[in-house]
Amino acid sequence: MDHYLDIRLRPDPDFTPPQLMSALYSKLHRALVAGQHDAIGVSFPLMEQQRAGLGGVLRLHGNATALDQLMSQPWLSGMHDHVELSALLPVPADAKHRTLRRVQAQSNPERLRRRLAKRHHLSEAEARERIPDSVAQQLKLPYLQLRSNSTGQHFRLFLQLSAEQATPLTGTFNSYGLSQTASLPWF
Repeated sequence: MDHYLDIRLRPDPDFTPPQLMSALYSKLHRALVAGQHDAIGVSFPLMEQQRAGLGGVLRLHGNATALDQLMSQPWLSGMHDHVELSALLPVPADAKHRTLRRVQAQSNPERLRRRLAKRHHLSEAEARERIPDSVAQQLKLPYLQLRSNSTGQHFRLFLQLSAEQATPLTGTFNSYGLSQTASLPWF
C-alpha cells in the first residue's frame, strides 16, 4: 500500500453523484474479479465530510505495479466522461491507517423467518414468533447501490470505517477492495 490513485467524479446534469459512484464501483468490482486482484484496496476519502454519502472521490490503494496493471485494463470504458483520474502517487509518509469494511444488515425479517422455518421445520407462525419484525436493523451507514451479477438483485453495500490507527495492518482485500483485517492509508 505504498501508492494510490484518485478517481474523482465530475458534475453531471443527468446523474446524481451516488448513481455515478455506484456505477464506477460496479465497474471496479468486475475488474477486480476478472484480474483476481487481492492487493488493491479502496477508500472514499471524503466520506466523513458527507452526512450519509461517500463523497465524490474513489481512491485506489496498492503497490505501483498492481495499480498500473489494473489501470491498463479497459474497465473504465463508458465512464471517462464522468471521471477525472489523478496520477499514480506515493502515499504520504505521515498517513494514518484505517480499515474500511462491509457491514451486512439483518434487514429482512421475512427472509430470516423463511430460513429459520426451513432449517428447523417450523411453521410460519412459529418462525414469526421467534423472529418479530423488530429484529430488522436499519443501518445509518454510507452505502453503494449495486446489482448482483449472479442473481440480478439490487442490494446496498454498507461501509463502515474504523478509528485511526498509528500502524498499518496487513492482509488481503476482497473483490470489492475491502478487508475485515487489512488497513488502508487514510489522508
